[in-house]
Amino acid sequence: MIIEAILLTVITASTPLVLAALGELVTERAGVLNLGVEGMMVMGAVGAFVAAHFTGSPWIGMIAGLLTGMIFSLLFAFLTLTLVANQVATGLALTILGQGLSAMIGEDFVGKAGVKMPSIHIPVLADIPFIGPLLFDQDIFFYLTFALVAGTAWFLFRTRPGLVLRSVGDNHASAHALGINVIGIRYLAVMFGGALAGLAGAQLSLVYTPQWVENMAAGRGWIALALVVFASWRPWGVLLGGYLFGAVTIGQLHAQAFGIAIPSQFLSALPYVVTIVVLVIISQNRRMTLINTPAALGKPFVPDR
Repeated sequence: MIIEAILLTVITASTPLVLAALGELVTERAGVLNLGVEGMMVMGAVGAFVAAHFTGSPWIGMIAGLLTGMIFSLLFAFLTLTLVANQVATGLALTILGQGLSAMIGEDFVGKAGVKMPSIHIPVLADIPFIGPLLFDQDIFFYLTFALVAGTAWFLFRTRPGLVLRSVGDNHASAHALGINVIGIRYLAVMFGGALAGLAGAQLSLVYTPQWVENMAAGRGWIALALVVFASWRPWGVLLGGYLFGAVTIGQLHAQAFGIAIPSQFLSALPYVVTIVVLVIISQNRRMTLINTPAALGKPFVPDR
């Protein structure tokens, strides 16, 4: 059934966007702007592929991708939180470094067969027509996405640690005056963002395209950054936006397959055009944007000595 096949590909294409954007959302809620999502994603992708290739286990590959993204994010955290380097410039440098380093590491693995993450077949439910294959016969990344979105929403808005993290992102000076370890919390938030970006990259090399291709993140990190703004820094909005952008990405591929008379170059650029249009529309509602934007986002913090 063609509709079912399209929806399955939309799910696969949307998952890395949601994971990467969710990690960046938590990072920004703590007041840190990390533009290195693309670099962390591609490092996670190569880390996952190499680990799965040598061990034969996609599960070890998934863990390796997560750890690679987390470790790579520590470089950003050290430079921006400890050395107080400019967050924008450091994030851009992290992306460039990630793309170059991943290409060097993965050079010997181009063209080699990957290890695909198997789907988790839930008996009985997976046999339900149409709905079964979409919801109950998916890989672990799909289920982790929903669990992480729900868990993050609960953590941020229903727990005291979540309130503390948001307070750090809104007014780090006041949080510090209350005895909160601002730098420590921001380190943890950046590491969480790096872990999810690495996990998103692992999904690309273990599920979406089980092989290594240079620069396989292909701009998804930048879309993830836009998704955080699209969602107004709310987890469930990230899930909705991720599937919307995933549908646009897959839609342009199917439009080419159906022979629609639109230049292929335009269709390939469509997801990024939609990203720009959405950001322009959101920017018109400045009141809503200002209400949800962490007030200390991107601002450096140096504790009293």
